[in-house]
Amino acid sequence: MPHIPLDPEFPGIRGLMAFRPETALPLNALVEVLLQGPSTLTPGERELIATFVSSRNCTQFCHNIHGAIAAAHLGGNEDVVRQVKVDFMQAEISPKLKALLKIAGKVQQDGKLVTPDDIEAARDEGATDLEIHDTVLIAAAFCMYNRYVDGLDTNQPADPAFYRERGKRVAREGYVSVSKEYVSSHSSAATR
Repeated sequence: MPHIPLDPEFPGIRGLMAFRPETALPLNALVEVLLQGPSTLTPGERELIATFVSSRNCTQFCHNIHGAIAAAHLGGNEDVVRQVKVDFMQAEISPKLKALLKIAGKVQQDGKLVTPDDIEAARDEGATDLEIHDTVLIAAAFCMYNRYVDGLDTNQPADPAFYRERGKRVAREGYVSVSKEYVSSHSSAATR
């Protein structure tokens, strides 16, 4: 049960954004840039980074929704998403993404764990400085998002169909566009 009154119609971070809509736009704008904006990493690869970090943080809503968005970007490939969560080194992903996930995993634990060798290994696999930068920022941002969702004990559905359907929509329309459904309809929530 959530620690504060949240609309059960909007699970996970969506309920928090409906509760305090002033924060929704900047939070969604950041995730839109990081996961769907222009990049040499595909949206599917960036969603896998968010999924990986969220799964390591054990945040059910975030790793399920971002896994579903990743799968939507990857032609429905839920197997690769599952494999990234379980053992990314055995997943059918590029060596570059594996090197970036290694960095993301260290950021998830403590950013100071990232070493020059980790950066060099990613560069050796073809990662650019911008890709390394964005990997670190995605990992750091998702630690924040995960703690936001779990720290207020939001409703987190267990039904995979919920995530699949929502994931397809976010992959198609983007974060900012989709967020308008709960931000505009709940803009009076700030008076609480």
